[in-house]
Amino acid sequence: MDLPATGDTTPVEPAGRIARASWALYDWANSSFSAVVSTFVFPAYFASQVAANETAGTAQWGYTVGAAGLVVALGAPVLGAMADRFGRRKPLLGVFTALCVLATAALWWVRPEPDSVPRAMVLAGLATVGAEFAFVFYNAMLPSLTRADRLGRWSGWAWGLGYAGGLTCLALALGGFVADGAWFPLPRDGAEHVRATFLLVAVWYAVFALPLFLYTPEAPAPGTTLAGAVREGLVQLADLLRNLHHYAPVLRFLVARIFFIDGLATVFAFGGVYAAGTFGMDQQGVLLFGIALNVTAGVGAAAFSWIDDWIGGKRTILVSLVGLIIPGAAIVVVESTALFWTFGLILGAFVGPVQAAGRSYMARLAPAHLRNEMFGLFAFSGKATAFAGPLLVGWITALSGSQRFGMSVIIVLLLAGFLLMLTVPPDAPGARRESLPG
Repeated sequence: MDLPATGDTTPVEPAGRIARASWALYDWANSSFSAVVSTFVFPAYFASQVAANETAGTAQWGYTVGAAGLVVALGAPVLGAMADRFGRRKPLLGVFTALCVLATAALWWVRPEPDSVPRAMVLAGLATVGAEFAFVFYNAMLPSLTRADRLGRWSGWAWGLGYAGGLTCLALALGGFVADGAWFPLPRDGAEHVRATFLLVAVWYAVFALPLFLYTPEAPAPGTTLAGAVREGLVQLADLLRNLHHYAPVLRFLVARIFFIDGLATVFAFGGVYAAGTFGMDQQGVLLFGIALNVTAGVGAAAFSWIDDWIGGKRTILVSLVGLIIPGAAIVVVESTALFWTFGLILGAFVGPVQAAGRSYMARLAPAHLRNEMFGLFAFSGKATAFAGPLLVGWITALSGSQRFGMSVIIVLLLAGFLLMLTVPPDAPGARRESLPG
């Protein structure tokens, strides 16, 4: 049965089209970092050219992603609670966007030599923390921008736009710097042609994030100082955690999300590494695979945006998880590069829907007065054990000497998330709830 709506369910006054489009464009901006630095280019470059060898590089990349995930898991709920009291999201969104942009630009100085490993791990970790903390405040803006019965499509459209942005940035990186006959030929001895793609991402992110700050309305500020917001936010967070059992549907969803988002995060962290190490793809091959994967992911996110508003977030997530588990299991065992491409592209079609549906599901359930805080817990659920997946992949790969054994962790995490999602009540797509019974 659907969750009963209680409390104030008065629809919000939707923001204008330019405001919503500017909000969605931030997904386009952020996706350049996700595609180039988090998933396809930098991890493969780090493991194959910076680290001493690919096995050591896989393990070290796992430690980097895991440490960043731990920082986000611990910090996101606190930042969300603080933002609920401070009332303004844009200043904090701007700070963490700048952190990601500057750290990404500094990756230019990560040269293809083992001496650059510590620098690479620190900068990539800082950039990841900046991007993830920024998304806490970005996601929390969604419910105030559109009606409840359109949350699914705007979340899906933004995610689809994000994949289009990642695709475009990857294509520019390939054609502009990496491919033979690139538009901007740079020396390859010091991997300058690869390192230049990190500068491209920094500029891309900064430029396309600007419309949100210019045209998307800010929440009214309650007049609390930042220092006061920190104190009051910590008190509010402690109170929410003590009473979280009163929000049982939210709690069960967050626990399920811990597992399936951890599985996805591990896919993102090791997709390029696995393609390069197990299937022997060079940097150009990894980029081409990344471009193709973003095409299927963008199409999937856009197509499922209407389905989410039709059948609800829970059912959309369950369908998407099945679409991830089956081809994901095949990728772990196949040896043909052609089959790797085939199953990888099928898997990609379900990556966007499971993420977008999770955001819309939380937007429907989160009480308005706790929205930032709930999205802080939402980010926590995406990072609470995000260090575990990459660390397990790193450890198992190092112990077994096989990337295939390490990557099998992902299937276990996705399957656990699916089973736990079965315990979550379906959401009513057209309702936004101000309070939830257990």
